[in-house]
Amino acid sequence: MGKQAIRARSGGGRVLVMIVTILLVVAAFLDYRGEPPSRTGAEASAAIAPAPSNPLDPVSVTAAMRPALVNISASTKPFGLGAAGSGIVLSADGEVLTSHHVIKGADTVTVTDVGNGKIYDAVVLGYDSGADIAVLDLSAASELTTATLGNSADLRVHDEVMAIGNAGGTGGAPTGVQGRITNLDSAIVALNVGDLSQKALSGMLEVAAGVTSGQSGGALVDRKGAVVGVIAAASGESTGADGHPANGYAVPIDTAMRVVHQIRSGTPTDTVHVGPTATLGVITSNALPTGTGARVDAAVHGMPAHTAGLGTGDVITSVDGRVIDTAHALRVALNGHRPHDTVRLTVTGAGGQRTLAVVLAVGPPN
Repeated sequence: MGKQAIRARSGGGRVLVMIVTILLVVAAFLDYRGEPPSRTGAEASAAIAPAPSNPLDPVSVTAAMRPALVNISASTKPFGLGAAGSGIVLSADGEVLTSHHVIKGADTVTVTDVGNGKIYDAVVLGYDSGADIAVLDLSAASELTTATLGNSADLRVHDEVMAIGNAGGTGGAPTGVQGRITNLDSAIVALNVGDLSQKALSGMLEVAAGVTSGQSGGALVDRKGAVVGVIAAASGESTGADGHPANGYAVPIDTAMRVVHQIRSGTPTDTVHVGPTATLGVITSNALPTGTGARVDAAVHGMPAHTAGLGTGDVITSVDGRVIDTAHALRVALNGHRPHDTVRLTVTGAGGQRTLAVVLAVGPPN
């Protein structure tokens, strides 16, 4: 899956980038239309790294990292639309770290391990959509080559790194692009053109490198070949032409592994979903005036909400007694549930207020 940068504005060492996420077989990274981020002297001097005694060797780093990467193909029914991305092998028995947006909405996920060339069916173990991190499990995998993890807290501006992944979504051996860290705390606002949802990602690593589509979920590695980030997005011209330098953005590995540990614990939070995704089968928006619930824009035929009698214009105001004031609040309330759980909805509509017991169904990662 790719992300397209539209507009960037800077100030105080933080860059704000508008990004579009597109569900395509191979989504393209398009132009960065803004000024490069500015930084205060104090911030820059505090974060700038000294010149390393042994600079990054792109050939050896790429060769060392490739066997610990996977190529991901995610597809969505009924039209077969999907995404091509990358992933990082965390365990020999098939635990894989990737970007949430690579597998968002996918009904099926298949993974090709670069180290052994085998193809696996993947199960989504959990995800944090706000952090853009997901964890997969590869069925019947064993003896996979695992990645060496670094410490993103040790990174400094000007550190040399490489972004390595499934460039172009074409599969085969992952390719890398070299660059330097230019910001340790970038903030990104992502707009998904599939469902028009927006996502804010903060604390991102910014790299002066021409990251391309398909590398999402791949590895940002340091000169020692240790993973320091998970590639998430890109902006700018890959050639750096026309005054719009290419930039890549990655979730720091320390942030990503906090999500991984939460998923491993088996305990969901308001942001971290664990296990199969439960769904009502509705498309919602904020009711008007705001603060009055989640409005049902559409109830998918044959799904739980439709079967329970919800229709366009109904407003969900509570789930199991928990007040729902926005569409986001509804998603958070359902986040801790699993398929086949029964929830009690309070709904208002043309017929007044009613309470419904609804059994949740299995849905794609949302």
